[in-house]
Amino acid sequence: MLEFTIDVYDNHQKFPTTRSLREMVKNSGLYSQTGQELVDRLVDALHRKIKMKKRGEKGGFPRFKSFDRIKSLAYPQSGFSLSDKKIKVTPFGEIKIKKHREIHGTIKTLTLKRESTGKWFAILTAEAEVRPVPMKEGEAVGVDLGLMTFATLSNGEGLKKPKHMRIYEEKLASAQRDLSKKKLHGKNRRKVKINVGRICQKVASTRRNWLHKTANDLLSRYSLIAFEDLDVQGIAEEHGKGVSDAGWSIFTDILSYKAESAGIKVVFVNPKNTSKDCSRCGTCVPKELWERQHNCPSCGLSMDRDLNAAINILNRATGGTPGSNACGDVSLETSMKQEAHGFSHG
Repeated sequence: MLEFTIDVYDNHQKFPTTRSLREMVKNSGLYSQTGQELVDRLVDALHRKIKMKKRGEKGGFPRFKSFDRIKSLAYPQSGFSLSDKKIKVTPFGEIKIKKHREIHGTIKTLTLKRESTGKWFAILTAEAEVRPVPMKEGEAVGVDLGLMTFATLSNGEGLKKPKHMRIYEEKLASAQRDLSKKKLHGKNRRKVKINVGRICQKVASTRRNWLHKTANDLLSRYSLIAFEDLDVQGIAEEHGKGVSDAGWSIFTDILSYKAESAGIKVVFVNPKNTSKDCSRCGTCVPKELWERQHNCPSCGLSMDRDLNAAINILNRATGGTPGSNACGDVSLETSMKQEAHGFSHG
């Protein structure tokens, strides 16, 4: 489909229609809706490229992918059925499964996903009736996600920064060196590649397990949890893999969707000057990144800079003391990113 798209554009300076692309997948051997979904992926990629070009942004054209990079097949409406121990998928037939929990509601979609370890997962989406959850009453807390510690809470509690990647760093590096020495497309290379995937999956699973436990702990103690609305990707590019290893975005995503079913609010506020503004009087106190202490010349407040930031985050989320205008206006009305519980932060 991509080759056909490139040929049509080179010869006619326009992209082929969705209908013409769908004709190409009719005899592919895949279930009809699965083939159509692959067409939709290509069309969406082309539309994104066009929109980026119109905005003056740089973006690559859709590329050819090897079989190893095709990781999922989607069944958006039909073509599958589920039983306790098997799932029947067109055109592959019945496949034995390990169903790790019961599914409530009407099953709508299926996605077959292959991990780098060679394992396959059947991801089912179900539509269920949403029951209103009473809002939890209790304390509110501001959370400052940091570079020195994973997080500092507005009550003074600190969460130690985990080092999931460093635990497996040497083992992963050794496996990757072994992979680079293997002959391309050889059997031994495939074996080592799966081993690299297993180590990466172990790192990801360890990180996600810790983040789930940490989120559960916060949700059990507080009724409102406030974060900064951070550009995590930009921070990771500036400060290295330590930010990515900590999993800030994954953590806020986990906590947000769990909060929805627990009756807890998760709020994202404007991050501007949360470390600079004094949490007591609002005076702007400029600091370099290496300066870990907040010392206010106006009111004499002295405390850890992350704790000061966490208190400012809580103030902005709850309508407490706002920051001063010395470092720029901070409006409580505009700083609140999301008041409704269950906000998904990327």
